[in-house]
Amino acid sequence: MALRSANITQGIERVPHRSLLRAIGLTDEEMNRPIIGVVSAHSEIIPGHINLDKITEAVKAGVRMAGGTPIMVPAIGVCDGIAMGHIGMKYSLPSRELIADSVESLAQAHQFDGLVLVPNCDKIVPGMVMAAARLNIPSIVCSGGPMLAGRVDGEKVSLSYTFEAVGARKADIINDCQLHQIEADSCPGCGSCSGMYTANSMNCLCEAIGMALGGNGTIPAVYSNRIHLAKHAGMKIMELVEKNICPRDILTPDAFHNALSCEMALGCSTNTVLHLLAIAKEAGVELNLGILNEISAVTPNLCHLAPAGRTYIQQLNEAGGIYAVMNELSKKGLLRLDAMTATGKTVGENIANCINKDPDVIRPIDNPYSQTGGIAILWGNIASQGCAVKQSAVAPEMLKHSGPARVFDSEEAAIAAIYGGEIKKGDVVIIRYEGPKGGPGMREMLNPTSALAGMKLDKDVALITDGRFSGASRGASIGHVCPEAAMGGEIGLLQDGDIIEIDIPARKVNAQISDEEFAARRAAYVAPEPKIKTGWLARYARLVTSANEGAVLK
Repeated sequence: MALRSANITQGIERVPHRSLLRAIGLTDEEMNRPIIGVVSAHSEIIPGHINLDKITEAVKAGVRMAGGTPIMVPAIGVCDGIAMGHIGMKYSLPSRELIADSVESLAQAHQFDGLVLVPNCDKIVPGMVMAAARLNIPSIVCSGGPMLAGRVDGEKVSLSYTFEAVGARKADIINDCQLHQIEADSCPGCGSCSGMYTANSMNCLCEAIGMALGGNGTIPAVYSNRIHLAKHAGMKIMELVEKNICPRDILTPDAFHNALSCEMALGCSTNTVLHLLAIAKEAGVELNLGILNEISAVTPNLCHLAPAGRTYIQQLNEAGGIYAVMNELSKKGLLRLDAMTATGKTVGENIANCINKDPDVIRPIDNPYSQTGGIAILWGNIASQGCAVKQSAVAPEMLKHSGPARVFDSEEAAIAAIYGGEIKKGDVVIIRYEGPKGGPGMREMLNPTSALAGMKLDKDVALITDGRFSGASRGASIGHVCPEAAMGGEIGLLQDGDIIEIDIPARKVNAQISDEEFAARRAAYVAPEPKIKTGWLARYARLVTSANEGAVLK
């Protein structure tokens, strides 16, 4: 087979290249084998990444066992939880583009024959998969695994519990001792935070879309099976290289159909909407918000993992994992079973014997939580290009809601009003100028949603933003409003007191404002100054597209 690495290892002209490879310790034997880039996002700041050095070493062992030469190269990562609620969150979504570009750069500059991508957390996973689709060289994802759930007062908890505890303390629902216990015991160790947040959502969807081995999304970070999985991923990449199975052979329209079906069954983070749109663009697959709603309309919601419910990723793993969920979906013909995957087998072959071991964690297909999927796309006169809500995490009484707008031009202004007791039952909190361009960076609004939940207002108050939400958010949290305020969207024309009508089952969100009134407000509208005028974020704001296009760069 022809190897890309021959461009740096073969022929008289490559003497300088081989000299440098010898300088890093490679032998003739190693240079004559396929060279596999092992892209590791290991760092000491992200709980989900502190174990990636061990995962990376296991992957490298697997590559060597299968006759390849592994080379570790780095990737950056942002911890969304640590970045939350301050300027750091503006860098989270933009970091996805930096990651994709850096993986492309390293793979092309060094002519790797294949890639094993070792991410774990929010934007790192989609960034690496975007790069794989762009490069289209044999690639496989092997994540670091989810964190075990914490325990507070005998109950399983996760990171979202800590954010909600802040609101509970502000409302004097809990005391300082209880708050400290929650802080100390909610996140017990390494791994991606244990609910169905964005990191775990994307790691699970990597299985569903075919870019990872079974167990990638659910085997806990601290289990020895996670090391076994990494070794198998290292061995598997050699098979993919030999057979020349590349990402675009896997990332087909059928694969995205399967990923979206699983997204709806699992009740994933709304961030997956952004990321699947972006990956599809890199893979050359047409995907839009209308397709999401079509799949949601026919796909039942089978799981209520935290924050939607009280079960956690480790329990999903014990119930049979993603393949068991997919097996349930296949019973009603909701999957494309002939789709090729990174296992070298089809989806149908992968899931054939994967049974649902716990119907309390994975509802049987005939007894779902709802007949429609976990995510819905809404449309209306304040979101003519769509917006997203995790409907599986919305209280039944908030699926339809009408109330007066409380309008804020930043997350900080909204959170101050919430903590100050200014938000009343029935209100609809509007947070704008937080979109991809206006933020810039489309910050997650976990602090406001958690404050409302902690104050026991999540069943009475809705929140609408052109920003986005953490997978840890719950309640009537409607994000990704397009067009965003900074691009002239109607959300930028709303005023305090405007009546907002939300009807999630009907997929509608509207303001009781006439076209004439909107036109009058637009004529008087003065756009605010950009929030960031220098550095990488200013460049990002100039180049980023709308959320309904995946917030990719032009």
